[in-house]
Amino acid sequence: MAKTSSVEKNNRRKALTKRFAAKRAALKVITTDQSQPLEVRFAAQLKLAELPRNSAPGRVRNRCELTGRPRAYYRKVKMSRIALRELGNSGQIPGLVKSSW
Repeated sequence: MAKTSSVEKNNRRKALTKRFAAKRAALKVITTDQSQPLEVRFAAQLKLAELPRNSAPGRVRNRCELTGRPRAYYRKVKMSRIALRELGNSGQIPGLVKSSW
């Protein structure tokens, strides 16, 4: 089980990312538009830099929904390999069977 503080920090980052997504996207469009004057693009870049760092989507860490483990994360099921194996062995994930040879 991951530390509660790191899981909560990641949840705050997700909330900030969601809150600033529209503003960040609009500023990104302005900064990459070559038809805009240089001063306008630079001003948009400065406004983008003033946004909270934790509102950037790249700072959100993929974590297991059950345990909070940050490594060995399967995006399709949103859980770590360990949690996936435990639920698969107990038969709680449809279509997942334990292989043996």
